[in-house]
Amino acid sequence: MGRELSERFPVAAQTFAEADEALGYSISNLCFEGPEESLRLTENTQPAILTVSVAIARILAERGIQPELTGGHSLGEWSAHVAAGTLSFADAVRSVHLRGRAMQLAVPAGQGAMAAVLSLTAEQVAEACAEAAAETGLVVSAANLNSPGQTVISGAQAAVEKAAALCKSRGARRTVMLPVSAPFHCALMQPAQEEVASVLGTLQLSDPRIPVAANVTGTLVTTAAEAREHLIHQVTGAVRWMDCVRSLASAGAEIFVEVGPGKVLCGLLKQIDPTLKTINVEDAASLEAALTTLQG
Repeated sequence: MGRELSERFPVAAQTFAEADEALGYSISNLCFEGPEESLRLTENTQPAILTVSVAIARILAERGIQPELTGGHSLGEWSAHVAAGTLSFADAVRSVHLRGRAMQLAVPAGQGAMAAVLSLTAEQVAEACAEAAAETGLVVSAANLNSPGQTVISGAQAAVEKAAALCKSRGARRTVMLPVSAPFHCALMQPAQEEVASVLGTLQLSDPRIPVAANVTGTLVTTAAEAREHLIHQVTGAVRWMDCVRSLASAGAEIFVEVGPGKVLCGLLKQIDPTLKTINVEDAASLEAALTTLQG
């Protein structure tokens, strides 16, 4: 992940070197060599994805491609704030490493779960979660409002399984238990939220140079105070991705460029609004294709 870009673009290599120095261990080696089981630990996954995303953004910036608005899904909101100048890359990569560790430790392994629900409205999913929580006495709620036909739920395993079954009985085309290490974006993450609040309290944040979509509200953030508050509450709050995309589009976004590994967000954007133009950049080939489109 990111190895080809690091070998071909000095600014990408420098970004990985900065991450290694900030973290005190080689996230570069984990990205380039693995092992995969170590890279999949969320305390490593989060700084790894952030580093690749920032490296790509810097490559694009060197070629004159600068965002006028930005946003990110969950961890991606941190990358968006680095792009907006709200916080330094070094502070961000250290923070998300601690964020990942805190999220991993917040719930003992095997006690939490997440599931994707397809082809039900967010309101229908919320009703199923409320019923499952009442029946089990456990936490379950919507964690990611990804698109009109996709909502991810999160919470205690038994409650998530119950809510998924209720969704299925109410017409969901499919429910899928997700292979995650913790139940993100729900009330069980409160200990992690407190840790993130403590970490952010030590950092100097600046007003973003450009507006940043906030996951917990779906609105655009323009001040350091708002950014800090939203990054803290994002840990337990739902990711309102549909609202984020609509806010960006309403503010004038015409082309959405997804940076980082994969192109999941491009797919979600097409579900939210098929008229939106999307481009993803994750490696040298997709970078060249993107530059041809954006500079042509």
